[in-house]
Formats: sequence, structure tokens, C-alpha cells
Amino acid sequence: MPPPENKEEVALTAESVSKSFHPGSRLVQALDKVSFSVGHSKVTGLVGPDGGGKTTLLRLAAGLLLPDSGQLYVLGIDVIHQALLVQRSIGYMPQHFGLYEDLTVQENMDLYADLQGVPHGDRASRYVELTRMTGLAPFTQRLAGALSGGMKQKLGLACTLVRAPRFLLLDEPTVGVDPVSRRELWAIVYRLVDKEGMTVLLTTAYLDEAERCQEVILLHQGKVLGHGDPAGLAKDMKSRSYQVTAAGFNKRTLEERLARGPGILDAIIHGDGVRLVTEKAQTPVREEILPDLRDARILPVDPRFEDYFIMVLKQGTGPLPSTLEKVEGKGKPSRTGDVIVVQDVKRRFGDFYAVKGISFTARHGEVFGLLGANGAGKSTTFRMLCGLLPASEGTLMVAGHDLRQAAAGARGRIGYMAQRFSLYANLSVIENLRFFSRVYGLQGARQRGRIAWALEEFGMDSFAEAKSGDLPLGYKQRLALAAALMHEPEILFLDEPTSGVDPLARREFWHRINYFAEGGVTVLVTTHFMEEAEYCDRLVIMAEGEILAEGTPEEMKKRYRSSSKPEPTMEDAFIALIQARRDRKDTA
Repeated sequence: MPPPENKEEVALTAESVSKSFHPGSRLVQALDKVSFSVGHSKVTGLVGPDGGGKTTLLRLAAGLLLPDSGQLYVLGIDVIHQALLVQRSIGYMPQHFGLYEDLTVQENMDLYADLQGVPHGDRASRYVELTRMTGLAPFTQRLAGALSGGMKQKLGLACTLVRAPRFLLLDEPTVGVDPVSRRELWAIVYRLVDKEGMTVLLTTAYLDEAERCQEVILLHQGKVLGHGDPAGLAKDMKSRSYQVTAAGFNKRTLEERLARGPGILDAIIHGDGVRLVTEKAQTPVREEILPDLRDARILPVDPRFEDYFIMVLKQGTGPLPSTLEKVEGKGKPSRTGDVIVVQDVKRRFGDFYAVKGISFTARHGEVFGLLGANGAGKSTTFRMLCGLLPASEGTLMVAGHDLRQAAAGARGRIGYMAQRFSLYANLSVIENLRFFSRVYGLQGARQRGRIAWALEEFGMDSFAEAKSGDLPLGYKQRLALAAALMHEPEILFLDEPTSGVDPLARREFWHRINYFAEGGVTVLVTTHFMEEAEYCDRLVIMAEGEILAEGTPEEMKKRYRSSSKPEPTMEDAFIALIQARRDRKDTA
């Protein structure tokens, strides 16, 4: 069927598009009569909770899936009847781009040029342009498997662009990369739009990135709930966004108190206090939300797109169930002192030192952050602390055990949640919980009790028999955390636990972590999401196997306060620290 008139005036048109899937006996309505259009030569973001339909929509637009009903046009081409023509006209970079890690950067680009039919005579100039744009020019002979996470993403983008497309689809292009690499990837995206007139449609789990888009489309449960300029949508939140501070009061406890206050829709740790979104356009009254904190300050702040996002998705749902009463009821832990001691630790792989003599300590009940650029040595440090990798030199003490002498004794007192979903995808939720509870030595009534606790606490009762590999990302995260907590560990290691999950799932996750920390569990966490660093009591920032800075989030930001940035964010502080190190190396 020929496309209706004016379809070529926009890059993408969706008209009542629906798509469903049938994993097992369940019906999942990924898209439900979705209609919208995407204009030419701009960056449009698809945002929404996990399972909202974002990836499905991109795969439909790429001609990799067919809709159950409706019409879809890309660059004026009917996707349903001319999918191959669409695929020759676009570029598509999925979440897990298929790089060949045993091939070099150059060999990967050559392979994708072959697959996309790029004439040999056109390749050299295109390669020069792409490697210069992505910063890969010095690394064309390096194996893809030896690249950092950020460089792999850039190589994936370069391979996608070896044949310059008119329309570029990017599915979560910055997941798992550090803030410096994220900014560099965004600079590449806007160069493509500004210099080449390319149209970009991307999905993102980071709402600060959504604010960089010229338009956003908010998807939830397969429906479009909002579409427009993110700044314009944020204006709807005027007089509903506030910052609350209370000197000398723990931010995690303050957040819990405010989250269940009357008229409060959302509360999240932000800067030196807690950011609020109210249910209505009215100033919160301190006597109502914090009656016993006379020194608390409530100030209006400029609304942001994230406030609008939370308002749309949480309106009428009520706050998260509070865990604060549980913590206050059981009392604060009596243990004090350091539960993790890292002193002059090194880890060598052949002649390469991934970790170069680092030292830090973490205390009982503390949330301790380990931050750094891709390849900084964070995951290597984590694996050593979990007893999964021996240190080459130095002292590692965890829960009173020397990991270089008696790692087995420490393992029973720690829980570990890996960066990537590491459970058994072919086992059901309850089968995974049974397996990991057995691994941790749980049997009989205690095992049954902990499994029942996990299913209820993490809201997985209805998914108990579902294969874990079929779960939405947010539920995979819940299952992984539940498995790590089956044996009630004293220390919890979290390696980029919220990578790629949406803001609602991220809030729920930290709500739970706050509970465990307030109950005395020590939490050691790595993250590339700098706003999460605000939840840490203390943190270190690493680069190339070394510690560059250590302190509280407030101390980190204070170092980089200036007249041009009177209120720097953690991301500002992180980037400034990493850039200063690069500058020193360049001038050395």
C-alpha cells in the first residue's frame, strides 16, 4: 500500500501501532495503538519504565519486527511491506551491539562495511572521519575485547555509521559507560545531527540525557503518555518542585521521612538534601511534613523533566511503602569500626597492573561508593573483595577475615550482585532462589522462609514460575538482589546494580538499600550514575587503577565550586577530576 500523503515530511510515522508477545502462558502487550511522528534532523528520545515498549518500537522501526496492527512509515517507506528498503536506509545500534572481540577495531569496521555493502573506494575517507569523531584513531589495531566500555560503545556506533544513514536508531547507547564517555557520545550524536543533517531516535534510561533531546516521547505500558520538548513538559511542574535540607540530619533518613509525608509525590536524595515533588502546586508546610525538625528548610527549585516523568507515572499510585519504621523498630546496630580494610592492594595481569596500590576502609552500616571511568579498576577491586580474584599484593580484610589467607570464611558473610544479570536465565524465579539459598547453606524451614520472604518483599509472587531470562530488566534486578540477600549477609557488594534500569526501578532499588544500610549492613557500590553517588556516605574516585580522591559527596563537590559553577553536581566534580588527570598526563 503506498504511504499516505506527507509521510516523507517526517522521519517516522506511527499510526495505531500495536505489538504483543506471548512468553510462556503470559500475554505481554508491548505497544497498544501507539501514534506519533518524529521530525527530520533532530534528536528525539524514547523514555519510559522498563517494559514500556521502547526497544520493541525501535525494532519495529528497523523492520526487524512486524506490528500486529497499525501502520508504520520510516523516511516515507512502508515498513510492513518494504522492510529491506528501510534497513538499507537507516542505521540501528541495539543495546548489545555485536562487536567481535577477537578482531581489531579496524577489522570490526571492515566487517560491518562488508555487511552493509560499502564500496571499497569509499571506505578510507569514511574510516578517517569516524575514528577521528569517536577518538578511536590511535586504537585501530587494538582488539575490541581490550577496549573499555565507553570505547566499545564508540566502536559500535562507528560500525553502525560506516554507511552514513539518513536515520539513526540507538537503543540505550550510554548504558554502562562513565560520565566522561557519555558526554563524548552525546557530542558525537549532535555532530551527526548538526553537520550531516541526520535524524536520531534513541532510548535512554537516564533522564538527564532526555533533557538533551529536542523532543521526548514518554512510553508506559505500551501507550504514549507525553510527547514534546522536555523543557516545555517540565514547566507543567511549576510550584511542585522543592529542595529540603536539615543540618546534621542523615539524608537517607530524611528522604524516608519525606517520602511518606502528606501531599508528597516523590522524594529523592539530591545534593545536600532531598528533592521533593508535591502532588499539587503548593508549598509543603514544614509543621506537616517534618514537625520535629524546626531547622529544616524548604525552598522552591526549578522543575526538571524528571519531575514531570515521575508525576506522570506515579500520580495516584501513592508513595513507596516505608521501610523506616522497620528500621527504627529493630534499633540501630551496635557494631562500629571498619568492616572492610583495603591497604596497598595491587592486582597484576601479566605485566599490566589493573589496580596499583589502593587503600581505603568502609565502616559498619555505611554506604561506600567506588566510582571511576571505564577501565579504572573498580570491578577488579570488587572481585578481589568478594574473594573471586586474589590480590597480587597488599592487605584485604573483610568482616575480620584476611582474604589472602581465608577467603572462604568471608564469603559466607557477603552478598554479591554482579554488573550483568548473572542468574540462570533458563530457570524460573523460584528455582533460582532455591538454588542460591542452597549455595549459601540454607535448608528446610529457614530456606522456605527466606524464599517466601524474597517473593513477597520484592513483589515477585506472580512471576515465581516465570523463566528469569524472560523478566523485564527491573524484575531481573529485583531477583538478583533477592538472591544476594538470601543468607542475610553482613556486607553487600553491588557492581553497577542499576545500569540501564528506569528511574522508578532505581528509586525502588535505593529505597531497599537504604533500609539495609540503616539496619547495619555495609554496602559497597559502584555506579556510573552520578546522582546515585549522593546516596553514599563516603566514596572514592578511581582512574587507571589508582585512587584520585576520597571523601563525602559534599566534600567532592566543594573542591570544584566556582563563580561559574556555584552549585556543582557530582558529575561536574567527577568529570573535572578525570579531566585534570588527563591534562597532567598530556603535559608530562
